[in-house]
Amino acid sequence: MTDPIADFLTRIRNAAKAHHRVVDIPASNLKKEITRVLYEKGYILKYKFETSPNGQGVIKIALKYNAQTRESAFRGLTRISTPGLRRYTSVDKMPRVLNGLGVAIVTTSKGVMTDKEAKQLGIGGEVLCFVK
Repeated sequence: MTDPIADFLTRIRNAAKAHHRVVDIPASNLKKEITRVLYEKGYILKYKFETSPNGQGVIKIALKYNAQTRESAFRGLTRISTPGLRRYTSVDKMPRVLNGLGVAIVTTSKGVMTDKEAKQLGIGGEVLCFVK
């Protein structure tokens, strides 16, 4: 696998389309931080980190759905920066997702955060993905 973050986002997208309640994803520190941001912004219901015997661990994510329409809490997860083409941005050119209604997840020198948090801190970084 050449892009574990794209695999992470694809597993969440596929589970949401199939209306699964929980999705298991192989863990890494970057995936844990992206999961934390998704939880803080209300796109997922819960998450739990479990260690496995091989040492890598698993992230269990409980997906969030609308009670009446049974639609997922997010419309789309889009990978922006890939291993073949990294996308970096400065504070001035920070992307806006859905005119500010969506979230861009950015990895910075201060950690993984949303585009709005990075703007407040005045730092740029690598744009990992858009959450709509």
